[in-house]
Amino acid sequence: QVQLVESGGGLVQAGASLRLSCAASGLTFSTYAMGWFRQAPGKERDFVAAISRSGHVTYYSNSAKGRFTFSKDNAKNLVFLQMNSLKPEDTAVYYCAAKAVISANGVTTEVGRYDYWGQGTQVTVSS
Repeated sequence: QVQLVESGGGLVQAGASLRLSCAASGLTFSTYAMGWFRQAPGKERDFVAAISRSGHVTYYSNSAKGRFTFSKDNAKNLVFLQMNSLKPEDTAVYYCAAKAVISANGVTTEVGRYDYWGQGTQVTVSS
């Protein structure tokens, strides 16, 4: 049974940093590309960042670019999202997702193309 478990969310002030983690089990982690998405109340789930199964290629939304860093540790079945210079508009539930891929360096930004999802972790940024 595949499980993705996010952690690291919380309440912070604008300008602060958070590091989200996602622990994966029940899958061959090195064969999965990963993604982070977020969903604010009343809004659709939006793409934040993606990483290739190798961990060597990353891609970010315009809002995340330059502030967030996505990393993958295939040895420990973990991914991390380092979020710096947080803004109130970053407030949302953050979800990690996994997609089985063949390409070592491909990334996926579309919500509907991911195979597995975690339960999410709340990030709240106060002004």
